[in-house]
Amino acid sequence: MVEFYQGMVGGTGRGPLLWLLIGLLLSFAVTRLVTRRIRAGSAGLKNWELGGVHVHHQVFGILLVLISGVLKFAYHPPPPWVEALGGSFGIGMGMTLDEFALWLHLDDVYWSPEGRRSIDAVFVAAAVTGLLLLGLNPLDVSGAAGAALGVAAAILVVNLLLSTIVALKGKPILAVLSLVVPVLALVGAIRLAKPTSPWARWRYPEGSTRLARAQRRFGLRYQRRWDRLRDLIGGAPSPPAGGAGR
Repeated sequence: MVEFYQGMVGGTGRGPLLWLLIGLLLSFAVTRLVTRRIRAGSAGLKNWELGGVHVHHQVFGILLVLISGVLKFAYHPPPPWVEALGGSFGIGMGMTLDEFALWLHLDDVYWSPEGRRSIDAVFVAAAVTGLLLLGLNPLDVSGAAGAALGVAAAILVVNLLLSTIVALKGKPILAVLSLVVPVLALVGAIRLAKPTSPWARWRYPEGSTRLARAQRRFGLRYQRRWDRLRDLIGGAPSPPAGGAGR
């Protein structure tokens, strides 16, 4: 195991990033397991309240992220302490992003359909971290100089523009991932926009062939397929009459 770790991140300086990813995934998995058991009414598990106020686990996640970040910047610890801080930062990320939908909507939508956005946020964070761990970092132009620096900067600008187009086409997850994998930006910018996206409103007139194709491509079957995946990971939302609380 030690040899595998050394072979994967030894000498690359990406050890803290690996432990951040591990902490993120484990934290999210454990948090979802606990919240689903609370929702099912398991004995001995309940929401934590302080003075009648439901204290969400994102509060502890934010505190852990803040503490880990301050300690890293203040002391710049050597291994293995920097790896420990990376892991604790990842744990905080997992707890915080698990309630991403709550701080996006400023409401307790954890078990509502809007709560699925938290699953998307964790997926994006884990995917980007994993790609960075593999060494994919097109934003790094520190090694370029002269003409090479100009080319790298131009590629970066083009990639940012294409990623913006992807976001305007209603594909925020793909837009974020394309910042790390530029070819995704090119593919996403060429393909159809979602019919409810800003790009479709600007470029797909009512009754046009493109709008009809987009509506067929991203119709109810498409949405249900992605919702099934989100629900498999995070749990299905409560029925509308059941409320969104935990």
